[in-house]
Amino acid sequence: MSYLRNSEQPVRGLRVGGPKGVLWRGVDPRVEKEVRKGIDRIEEAGGTILEVSLPSLRFALAAYYVVAMSEASSNLARYDGLRYGHSHPEPGDDWNSFFSRNRREGFGPEVRRRIILGTYALSAGYYDRYYIKALQVRALIRKDFDEAFKKCDVLAGPTMPVLPFKFGEKLSDPLALYMCDILTVPANLVGCPAISVPCTVLDNLPVGLQLFAPYFREDLLFRTGSVVTRKLLKGLKVDA
Repeated sequence: MSYLRNSEQPVRGLRVGGPKGVLWRGVDPRVEKEVRKGIDRIEEAGGTILEVSLPSLRFALAAYYVVAMSEASSNLARYDGLRYGHSHPEPGDDWNSFFSRNRREGFGPEVRRRIILGTYALSAGYYDRYYIKALQVRALIRKDFDEAFKKCDVLAGPTMPVLPFKFGEKLSDPLALYMCDILTVPANLVGCPAISVPCTVLDNLPVGLQLFAPYFREDLLFRTGSVVTRKLLKGLKVDA
């Protein structure tokens, strides 16, 4: 597959779905305005804009973090200092001291946080309540995407709900950082290809437009995304 050749293909007749409601919830009005302008560029190039509904998408962030943290806990369990990972034995160590030190020194705060939350979700009495429920929600979201792709070729929306923040600015508030993933986790849950392309610049910061495509249709992403970026580069104005 030649991605470069696909990016040069016209989008005339391409059906672009604009999810209504939930995908725009909590998005900075300035970001929403510019992303909608980016979608309009696709229409100006000959694409057809359709409104589609993804009702289960409002549960995507919660489902994603239950699944992701559970998998992190399970996958990282082997890194105990005996089989794999950081090992720091000290004289007189018992198992608990040895294991705890290796995990504390070998993993950063965010990794430890995810292991703890994932272990809780997988523990007896909570496995069905959290992990299995999250997998069921993922199936519902995947069904919504499948239905949407019967009506349109690609889905379009914002990549981030806010403008980029400074490096390390939100480290003290993990929940705020997790919330910034609200628009990108659906692709991870569903497993479909997605791409983020710049649609404009505000306050010298990029605003991303996100595109989703059916399985194995990356060519549609390059084809549609190139229309947005070509028109942007032709008339790009950076705010002072």
